[in-house]
Amino acid sequence: MSELASKGQLRSGFLRWAVVMVPLILLLGFASGRLVPVGSENRWYQMLTLPAVRPPDWAFGVAWTIIYILLGFAVAIILNARGARGRGIAVALFVVQLALNLAWTPLFFGAHQVSSALVLIEVLFVLVLATTFAFGRIRPLAAWLLVPYLAWLVIATALNWQIDRLNPDAETLASPPASTQIEL
Repeated sequence: MSELASKGQLRSGFLRWAVVMVPLILLLGFASGRLVPVGSENRWYQMLTLPAVRPPDWAFGVAWTIIYILLGFAVAIILNARGARGRGIAVALFVVQLALNLAWTPLFFGAHQVSSALVLIEVLFVLVLATTFAFGRIRPLAAWLLVPYLAWLVIATALNWQIDRLNPDAETLASPPASTQIEL
């Protein structure tokens, strides 16, 4: 049989991939963000000198939820492009950038490695840019779905850089111990 797949078959193939990839990437992103306290829930972070201009805490959750959904759809489009030239490299780039993405939160908020997190996010940006171009060669829509991610990484990198600059001792800054004693 030498027929090409019908539009309906292609659509159902994409939907199968999307039903798996969107929740999987959301779950991984959520898990990474829950490994350690983040934002105002993190006592160490509260002790840092923070940039005057930064998004409110709630914006990070909203932005990352949208980004992870877009990532899921983008990779579903590429995974559904069976036989496409460069698909293997595109998927490999996606997996590597996702692993780095998921490592940033524990590195920054958990290990308090602000400078290392800055290097990681810079490498992440380069990998996401490479992934975007690789996706674009296969399916332009998949590449466009990564553009908000690139934009948010620019903001996150600028914030990470400012925090690093404002807190040269951030790696050695210790959180005060939690107190459970009630004083009367």
